[in-house]
Amino acid sequence: MPAPPRLDDRDLAILAILQREGRIANQRLAERIHLSPSACLERVKRLERAGVIAGYGAEVALEKLLRCSTVYVEVTLKSHEAQDFERFEAAVRATPEVVECHAIGGGSDYLMQVVALDIAHYQALIDRLLAAEIGIGRYFTYVVTKPIKRAGPLPLEHLLAEEERRG
Repeated sequence: MPAPPRLDDRDLAILAILQREGRIANQRLAERIHLSPSACLERVKRLERAGVIAGYGAEVALEKLLRCSTVYVEVTLKSHEAQDFERFEAAVRATPEVVECHAIGGGSDYLMQVVALDIAHYQALIDRLLAAEIGIGRYFTYVVTKPIKRAGPLPLEHLLAEEERRG
């Protein structure tokens, strides 16, 4: 993995603003960080080329469109050969309702976040995944009853300061 790019205070300010306001005009962004528009745009392009800015998107308030349920699922595979992980991961990537999936350490192999219309829709999805024989040995379901804090801007400045403190 290549060394991460060195970021100065203005780069961090750009990233913080873009995480909250991805559609901000370059002119306004430049004003907020006290740079010329061309210098600001060059910094943004450099961050994009370096892969630090991986993309832009809209945060959709799904609850304004329809009622749905969020479910977290711990999954343990039956077998732990390379092809077992590949088969499971390919199936998960092809399942739109699985909005996040992470390989984890500990007693389970994966933690998935699933968004479904309701619990019946979620159970039908699990039944399809089990019938597809993608290697699921056990799964544990955790239904979200009330979201407390949603994914938000990454704590870049805090994490970078902590990394520097640790030296």
